Amino acid sequence: MKILEKIKPEFWDDEDIGAKVSGGLSNFRRIWQLTVLLTLVVTVFPLIFMTLVNYTAMQASAKAEILLHTSRLVSNTRRTVSFFLEERRFALNFIIEDNNVEELKDPFRLGAILENMKKGLSGVADLGIIDSSGMQRNYVGPYKLGGKNYSGQEWFKEVTEQGVYISDIFLGFRNIPHLVIAIKQRLAGDSFYVLRASVDIERFKELLSQLELSGMGDAFIINHRGILQTPSRYHGNVLEKISLPVPKFSAATEVFETRTSEGIPVIVGYAYITDTPFILMIVKQQGELMKPWYKTRTKILWFLGASITVIVFVILGGATYLVNRIHRAERNRAMIMHKMEYSNKMASLGRLAAGVAHEINNPLAIISEKAGFIKDMFTFKDIYAKDQKLLDTADCITSSVERCAAITRRLLNFARHTDVSIQTLDLKTVILEVLGFMGKEAEYRSISVSVDVPDDIPKIRSDRGKLQEIFLNVINNAFAALNDGGSLDITVKRQGDSLVSLSFADNGCGIAEADIKRIFEPFFSTKTQKGGTGLGLSITYGLVKKIGGRIDVQSQAGKGTTFTVCLPLVSEEKEGGNTDAGIIGG
Repeated sequence: MKILEKIKPEFWDDEDIGAKVSGGLSNFRRIWQLTVLLTLVVTVFPLIFMTLVNYTAMQASAKAEILLHTSRLVSNTRRTVSFFLEERRFALNFIIEDNNVEELKDPFRLGAILENMKKGLSGVADLGIIDSSGMQRNYVGPYKLGGKNYSGQEWFKEVTEQGVYISDIFLGFRNIPHLVIAIKQRLAGDSFYVLRASVDIERFKELLSQLELSGMGDAFIINHRGILQTPSRYHGNVLEKISLPVPKFSAATEVFETRTSEGIPVIVGYAYITDTPFILMIVKQQGELMKPWYKTRTKILWFLGASITVIVFVILGGATYLVNRIHRAERNRAMIMHKMEYSNKMASLGRLAAGVAHEINNPLAIISEKAGFIKDMFTFKDIYAKDQKLLDTADCITSSVERCAAITRRLLNFARHTDVSIQTLDLKTVILEVLGFMGKEAEYRSISVSVDVPDDIPKIRSDRGKLQEIFLNVINNAFAALNDGGSLDITVKRQGDSLVSLSFADNGCGIAEADIKRIFEPFFSTKTQKGGTGLGLSITYGLVKKIGGRIDVQSQAGKGTTFTVCLPLVSEEKEGGNTDAGIIGG
């Protein structure tokens, strides 16, 4: 809260100056808000829009690059696997074309062929010759499969129908995962035989293990039913059902986004390998692949946040500075207008007082003269000279005339503020003169006023008009805070060799702690709803400063307020200067 108080614009809690002085600007808080809002819209919105466009474009580019790289990898791997299988199929086809059936039934001949194949083509485990009935007539290899009948095997049925067949991975008689490449060769009549080679899946594993996969990638082969043909890092082992859905058929390489059963977003690239039951799949975790982009995204967002923060601070600072300047100019203008109005009122009061004094003093002089004449006549005649009641009546008339003359002089002295007049003044007299104007209100409201001026208080040299105005403003402020029946105590004390202090202590409503520091600010008032302008105490502050003094306030809400005015024994103001307090700061 303290930080907010420091950065809060100075006009934030001010009342509308324009409402106090005719023709003034209005709500500065509204002006500030509109300035900030409009500036933010024309600066921050384009920045956010361009950042979002760039963000979207970069994200799409990063994802497109990932998809393209995955597609290329799948395509290249598919060609490698296809070539591996085609190479062995072509080798079997060459064996059939280069040897007749009788030669292939020779175990030594078939064994020599197998040895030669192993030297040039890895992965071939054995060779077998199977007749049209499904009986294996010749076999070379590590397993005891001679004489086995394959007529019931799925691969044998497929090769007899298609002529060439590459099986998926199965266990077969050897109970070991392997695949079969078989080629049918027709003989005379309806007879035929099949040259069969089994391929170990370890070579398949080697083909896929050599791939450099980013993003915690996983490369494997499945058949059309979704059965794993090679082990997968995350989705199961050979001959297990894959957890991902089997992708739909496509003649070209395809890449798509999906989620695993655990909800992890992945990018899947796949390709159907032609003339085989195999589907090559490469699965990468999207989160891992996008990590470089996420770092870039974080930098973009940090940059956007920092930029917006700087822009907001600059706009807030600039708007606050400019509106503060306008606010000060308007406040100064209002102060000047108020002081002009105040001076005009005082001048009018002076002219009125002079006119009243002239009109009243002439009749008073006549009344006083006639009263003296009547008294003199009474003294010449014994009949009246001994009538004390008549003499007392004449004295009462003379006393009343003198009282009216004193009131007239007091009014003239208070209104005569045009020029500075440094005089030797008795503080008690000046205080009583001011209280003379407030006496009826104090009597009507039962407010008790006490004045304590010790006899050792020296007279001071200062301007009577300014002192009267200072005391009147402070006393009037105290009366406004007092309830009927309250009290005001005025005490004068000596402060060292060159100062004297006057304290005005009331037991009124007091001032809230938050308002005390602003009590002397122009236009600050706690009585706005009661017609207060907030300029009385600020003018008082300026007047006190102008004659070289100072004014302080102590208050407690609900208990009362004490204003203390410290005055120099000799005023610093030069005689003949203008009494205008000028533009006062709080």
